Amino acid sequence: MRNTELALIAAALMTMQTSNAQKLFTLEDLNFGGTNYHNMTPKNLFLTWWGDRLMYQDAEESGTIDTKTGRKTPVVRVEDLGKDWHSAMNATYPYAKQTLVLLSNGKERVLYNWKRRAVEWRQPCENETASDWNAQSRAVAFVRDNQLCVTDSKGHTKQLTTDGSREIVYGQAVHRNEFGIKKGTYWSPDGQRLAFYRMDQSMVADYPQVNTFTPIATYEPDKYPMAGQTSHKVTVGVYDMARDTTVYLKTGDPTDRYFTGIQWSPDGKSIYMFELNRRQNDCRLADYDATTGKRKGEIYRETSDKYVEPLSPVTFVPWSKNLMVLQSQRDGYNHLYIYNEKGEEVTQLTKGNFVVERLVGFNAKDKRIIIESNELGPLQRNLYAVDYKSGRRTLLDNGRGMHRAQLSESGQWLADRYTEPGVPRNIDLTSTVTGKRQRLLTASDPWQGYTVPTYECGTIKAADGTTDLYYRMVKPANFDATKKYPTIVYVYGGPHAHQVNASWHYGSRSWDTYMAQKGYIVFSLDNRGSERRGRDFEQVTFHQLGKVEMEDQMKGVDFLKSLPYVDASRLGVHGWSFGGFMTISLMTHHPDIFKVGVAGGPVIDWKWYEVMYGERYMGTPQDNPKGYEASSLLGQARNLKGKLQIIIGMNDPVVVPQNALQFLNACAEAGTQPDFFAYPGEGHNMMGHKSVHLHERITQYFEDYLKPIGAGSAANRP
Repeated sequence: MRNTELALIAAALMTMQTSNAQKLFTLEDLNFGGTNYHNMTPKNLFLTWWGDRLMYQDAEESGTIDTKTGRKTPVVRVEDLGKDWHSAMNATYPYAKQTLVLLSNGKERVLYNWKRRAVEWRQPCENETASDWNAQSRAVAFVRDNQLCVTDSKGHTKQLTTDGSREIVYGQAVHRNEFGIKKGTYWSPDGQRLAFYRMDQSMVADYPQVNTFTPIATYEPDKYPMAGQTSHKVTVGVYDMARDTTVYLKTGDPTDRYFTGIQWSPDGKSIYMFELNRRQNDCRLADYDATTGKRKGEIYRETSDKYVEPLSPVTFVPWSKNLMVLQSQRDGYNHLYIYNEKGEEVTQLTKGNFVVERLVGFNAKDKRIIIESNELGPLQRNLYAVDYKSGRRTLLDNGRGMHRAQLSESGQWLADRYTEPGVPRNIDLTSTVTGKRQRLLTASDPWQGYTVPTYECGTIKAADGTTDLYYRMVKPANFDATKKYPTIVYVYGGPHAHQVNASWHYGSRSWDTYMAQKGYIVFSLDNRGSERRGRDFEQVTFHQLGKVEMEDQMKGVDFLKSLPYVDASRLGVHGWSFGGFMTISLMTHHPDIFKVGVAGGPVIDWKWYEVMYGERYMGTPQDNPKGYEASSLLGQARNLKGKLQIIIGMNDPVVVPQNALQFLNACAEAGTQPDFFAYPGEGHNMMGHKSVHLHERITQYFEDYLKPIGAGSAANRP
């Protein structure tokens, strides 16, 4: 055979090998700010309901989906609306029996009749913030220039307030979005009355944020009520459109009180609201007359020696005018209770050692309540129909994975969007009556063709010796159990969050995959104090944040040390926010264990954190001085031995920069040497492409200081 023929064959073989080679990930692929990130996420459908008819939402159009064939039929195209329209992603269908779709382009809000192919109704909406539109009255409440306004269906705007400012806040979420509060306006069922928050924070101290992007840095302070200091005062107003009058609920002195869970009665005559004292251990559900603002009575009261945390408003059942569903974890787990308007308990609807995570809605015809719960296991979230009379629960999904439901207007159908450890995303249309499921979407694996790590899940015992804790471990694709790998503990550990679940790759972060590709093992453990495990599991950290969490995380370290392929001399730790607090806590309390750490947006001393969250778990510095002293990291600065990088957004309004800066000062006084990086203008998380830069920086820090160097290393650069 001639040399030229041999060369051609060799070239062909090389081409075949190259085409068959698995690709390597970049941060542009994996990070949500990356240029290729949208191609690396599982395919999705954006859905909404038109009564009981499922509708899709896309950028260019919105329309119906044939649930048998999956065929899409547009009912409205952006091009039909004119040059000022660019997206139909916000399309909704407010009237089950009318062919009207609601759309907004930031300048106007329209109802487009797709049968007539014409705009049937329009309303100006320019410069609206915190807008809240009501389908019954077609009125919208919004904030403009700090003032609360209402525009009626004819386009007439009424300004309801005159004293709105950065100190007097109307119509927006209060109490720093704690207690499940996500907005500040609440329409009555008929859309004729509007309940709204008014927050006076003039007495709250300013935190001195600075804008460094102006020629001379500009003072732009945030109102920030720190633990133990003066907090804001909230009241609730009710505007009557017909009478053009406003009354305020007669709640009494609002000082050191929290109001949440605002809910209208079905007839629009009463407003129900949870009231909580500042210690957050005495919770009351009160009933107010919406016309006069007078307090009519107390429906329910719950107290605790630790804290009560109302996160959901009561919900009236559609087949009764005076029965409501109340959620409480008073028996140890969040469950549903039926109460009447007199405050009498009718029944406990759900019961057991599991958490009802969400009341999705109702099937009124069959008197069923649709819920999401983790009854099938702490790592899962599944859908159930609960029979109102018997309390019997019927599983509506496949019994695996993490499910999220969108319920139709009648409650007889739901769109079930779910994922499993080996399933990127599926969407099913499910009957809440028969449980029959019809597949709408099976998303393919967007990571096909890439070198994908191994994802594992298991349990270890907590520091108490009895409680099961769940962990996730991400191993390199070319894992070799005979080698030793540098290992990073990725930690959060705080309330209202978890790391491990039965979703795709066990809920692994994309950065875990990136680091596994670079030759690391990444380990995450949900310690006691995290969510989804019930009241006692969560409240064990009361008045001592960091203590139990570290004890459990160190049990995770003991487990890692027991594995022959984990290099215990090269352990790193990384976390953000509460995870940043945990990172520095672990590095300074166990300085001989962790060689390298990266702490993002860390709380350093809980006296510098906000009132609502901080005092729920720690009390006040005045009442719990020993707890605050024990959890503070300032005194631990002297113990730092390993390489620690602290990263913050320089204008973080959540964990204010004072935390990190004072820790740096403590380190300077103690003679220890952390590294520090700040992102000017950024908040608690880095936005856009700066998130890629952030994760490049985090990665490089571990590459520089944790990764083994020399012969026998299991870590190899891609």
